[in-house]
Amino acid sequence: MELGMVGLGRMGANIVRRLMRGGHSCVAYDLNPQSVKQLETEGSRGSTSLENFAGQLSRPRVAWVMVPAGEPTEKTIRALSECFEAEDVIIDGGNSYYKEDIRRADRLRSKGIHFVDVGTSGGVWGLERGYCMMIGGSKGVVDRLDPLFKTLAPGRGDIPRTSGRQGPGAKAEEGYLHCGPAGAGHFVKMVHNGIEYGLMQAYAEGFNILRNANSVELPEKQRYEFDMAGIAELWRRGSVVSSWLLDLTAAALVENPSLSEFSGFVQDSGEGRWTVLAAVEEAVPAAVLSAALYTRFRSRQEESFAEKVLSAMRSKFGGHLERPTGG
Repeated sequence: MELGMVGLGRMGANIVRRLMRGGHSCVAYDLNPQSVKQLETEGSRGSTSLENFAGQLSRPRVAWVMVPAGEPTEKTIRALSECFEAEDVIIDGGNSYYKEDIRRADRLRSKGIHFVDVGTSGGVWGLERGYCMMIGGSKGVVDRLDPLFKTLAPGRGDIPRTSGRQGPGAKAEEGYLHCGPAGAGHFVKMVHNGIEYGLMQAYAEGFNILRNANSVELPEKQRYEFDMAGIAELWRRGSVVSSWLLDLTAAALVENPSLSEFSGFVQDSGEGRWTVLAAVEEAVPAAVLSAALYTRFRSRQEESFAEKVLSAMRSKFGGHLERPTGG
């Protein structure tokens, strides 16, 4: 099949590369001409503008937008909709808010243009490992795009089939799934990333407890100096807490056991907030995911006013004095 990619960052460019490896043809566009030229040397056709991009695609056209969520995605989809016609397809493969997908799909539908949202997980490793894709949109359109998704997905690999699954292999076993109508793909990806926040926080807190097992607060006989990289490696093998996130943690600890090159300032990309908001709207508890999100907020503050208020209260009601920093 033929696909046009708008946005040639690390994920967008690698999606193009994986598709070309699988025999698909690609047209590439990015605001940075050097990114376009690089992919041209690897076999794609380059574009100098969105108009030029649309003109190079065969009808019905398929364009995958892989730019930052929010205004960049909004502007790009609006501009593409001016160049596209009925039966063309616009895919948003970024991390957009699912409610925006519903709005965009309704607007594009009035022009006869199809909209598909694809929550894409795989990051910089996706070129080799493949991409896990959570897809929203019309079933007929998603089915038409199946050759693209099949090429991008990781496939079954050596993961054993879940006991109890019957019948021929479902798309989920290949690493991609049509989750429902517009917005459904990004909704599932949103919750996926919210869970990721919680898993990462659990690992972070566990390794922090291990690291501080030699604290002077502890009796001397209860102090331990643990090999953090060794424990991470141990847990990768046969443990119920093994995961790809643990694999990455083990690699980081081998490179630098103290992680001294990291500041501890942790950003959030939006999906964690949206997951917590969805939980509020649904009136369902999400204590772990909420705590993980708030911890990221806290990581960006050198010292918070809230903690100063806590210290002041402790001082006033009990005469508790703060320890000097580092003491």
